[in-house]
Amino acid sequence: MRQMLMIGAVVLALTGCNSDPAENDAEATELALYRTAQGSLRSGNYDDAVTRLQLLEARFPFGRYAEQAQLEIIYAYYRSAQPEAARTAADRFIRLHPSHPNVDYAYYLKAMASFEEDENFLSQIFPIDPSRRDPGAARDSFDDFAQLIRRFPDSQYAPDAQRKMKYLKNLLAEAEIHVARYYIGRGAYIAAANRGRYVLENFQETTAVPDALAIMVQAYRLLDMPDLAGDALLLLTTNFPKHTSLDRKGNFRPTQPDRGSRRSWINIISFGLLG
Repeated sequence: MRQMLMIGAVVLALTGCNSDPAENDAEATELALYRTAQGSLRSGNYDDAVTRLQLLEARFPFGRYAEQAQLEIIYAYYRSAQPEAARTAADRFIRLHPSHPNVDYAYYLKAMASFEEDENFLSQIFPIDPSRRDPGAARDSFDDFAQLIRRFPDSQYAPDAQRKMKYLKNLLAEAEIHVARYYIGRGAYIAAANRGRYVLENFQETTAVPDALAIMVQAYRLLDMPDLAGDALLLLTTNFPKHTSLDRKGNFRPTQPDRGSRRSWINIISFGLLG
């Protein structure tokens, strides 16, 4: 009986050592904060999720959920249409945890934030050609996806990154074509020819290549440079004989863009994006 009492006393002593009320309260508070933040994420209340995740990290910087909170706050910023904050949070996570098993997800979200940055209320209302937007965010996204694939070629996000890079490459090439046509319309033929050549040299696998060749033909002819125009025309007729700038006999038919002398009201209020 005495031995049983001694064992019970030892068990009670050990239990008392392991049950610090303050520590238990802290763990419970951290878990409660994390679960609440998860609930906000699931319900789509991303602003509230950001607030709770920031509070969680501030109160428990070395806690069990601190790293996960840093990762999930990137997603919350991204889904709440705060691309700059999402990229900043992603850069911070990558800097602090370069060997984290999910660091590729941070790279992916950073690229996605740039990918969707140019979505605005005007583009959701009007059918704006995305290649006519400022290509800065598209370039950033392309570079970020490329970095993801270079660092983590076997990542589960690599296939989607490759698909989006293909789309972005076509988008960037088309943006160059729009600028080249603008230069043609303004009489800046050297600049137009340089844009066309840039597309030919840097975006060879895109749908913009035949348009780039047509612009080069037109610009070089206007510059009275028949040899360069002939070389570009030969490439165009050989590789893209059905291009709209060629007639049935393969003759080049230049098209002069509108110089903008007659602008519609919708063109004016959309700052040249429509009409």
